[in-house]
Amino acid sequence: MEKPKAGGIIQNLNLAKIGVMSLPDRPGIASVVLGTLSEKNVNVQFISHTTDINDRANIIICVNMSDLEKSKLAIEEIKEKVEAKEIVYQENVAMVSVYGPHFKDQPGIAAIAFSALASVGVNIIAISTSISTISCLIDGEKINKATEVLQLTFNVPSSGVFIASDGLSLRNK
Repeated sequence: MEKPKAGGIIQNLNLAKIGVMSLPDRPGIASVVLGTLSEKNVNVQFISHTTDINDRANIIICVNMSDLEKSKLAIEEIKEKVEAKEIVYQENVAMVSVYGPHFKDQPGIAAIAFSALASVGVNIIAISTSISTISCLIDGEKINKATEVLQLTFNVPSSGVFIASDGLSLRNK
């Protein structure tokens, strides 16, 4: 089978996961959570929102490790307002993303990426996708293993691996 063509891979390092768990599923909750972080000048790197079988929402976000403490304070301040049952944190996570150019035209691209990660023991904590990009939140210690297997799985240009840390994207040499 021919490798699917990819534009590149991005490693986003030095992240922390914040899970705002078991929220009422109603309009405006995500706005309150993300607005609170914005007011504290925290840039959110990753967002995933799901609703469970009990119609409770879970919002998973990632922030730079350097913003974790002020993010914790901000989220704890609104916990009662948004009626979150639990707030969970995880340090040392990373995001690995593989992007197009033509992912929207190729069925099964996400399955190929997830299978590759599983084959080397990389567990996916959370997933966020767009029409051209698949992003996976993973344990930070597994970022190189994840990148290597995605490079083997996809047809990635030799200069197509980028490292993002604290908002800066640099080409991996």
